Amino acid sequence: MYETEIKNMDLGQLAKSGQCFRMRLAAETEHGGIWSAAAGGRYVEVMQNGSHFLFSCEEDEFEGGWRTYFDMDTDYEAVKCSVDPEDEYLQAAMAFGGGVRILRQDLWEMIVTFLISQNNNIPRIRNSVDALCAKFGEKKTGIGLVLDPEGCVKPVEKTYDSFPEAGAVAAGGLEGLAGLGLGYRDKYIWTMAEKCSGPDGTKWLDDLRAADYHTAHGMLTAEFGIGRKVADCVCLFGLHHVEAFPVDTHVKQIVNAYYPGGFPLERYRGYAGILQQYMFYYKLNDK
Repeated sequence: MYETEIKNMDLGQLAKSGQCFRMRLAAETEHGGIWSAAAGGRYVEVMQNGSHFLFSCEEDEFEGGWRTYFDMDTDYEAVKCSVDPEDEYLQAAMAFGGGVRILRQDLWEMIVTFLISQNNNIPRIRNSVDALCAKFGEKKTGIGLVLDPEGCVKPVEKTYDSFPEAGAVAAGGLEGLAGLGLGYRDKYIWTMAEKCSGPDGTKWLDDLRAADYHTAHGMLTAEFGIGRKVADCVCLFGLHHVEAFPVDTHVKQIVNAYYPGGFPLERYRGYAGILQQYMFYYKLNDK
């Protein structure tokens, strides 16, 4: 197990931020719970107590994978300090969801996930992603955390379904995606699975990773089923182009209500996507 301090991160907020759909509350604790995450063929459980985090993995695995996944090298405090103090809505959004950050997630997984997200809601997206992983992924083992009767934290082996490879989904055919709650999106996912399979698919994904934001956005929107919003989500969450600013119904409502002249993208050029996440989380979760 590995313990560290991380500021500006809240696992509960991240799980409800609409950017990741395989982060779960594994167990309740006195201070905020134990959270599980499956990503990039790895599994980890994390217990949070304020800014202190206990990871089920060892330090070398944290440094070799999860440090990048949780975007530890971005200065989120500096981002917050750069925001216009007169922008009451954005200040309130940051105060409410300041533990949200942009995770560095797998590109192929984000393409599929945000194809599923179209005209959908978070619980249904989660269910479809879980069903897809159960059907086409691999059963794997990882290390989780458990509290013993005395309240001590101990590591324990857990099983989980990995996110499926593109080739596995493509081989299943369109009929293989039936019954997963995908609806009309099944055609988009199967088409992209074929696109991303084999050496040509690997090269296309590598070219996408190497492209700048505008080039990557154009490459994505050229594909069947991917519109501007989905492309921006893939750019933001799968390629870490934090200048991407996805506009869905919720963000459109925010902009219309609080930024009648348009959101000041020029002021926040290069990291507007981080601010979009604060606003999106605030809109979805403030009751």
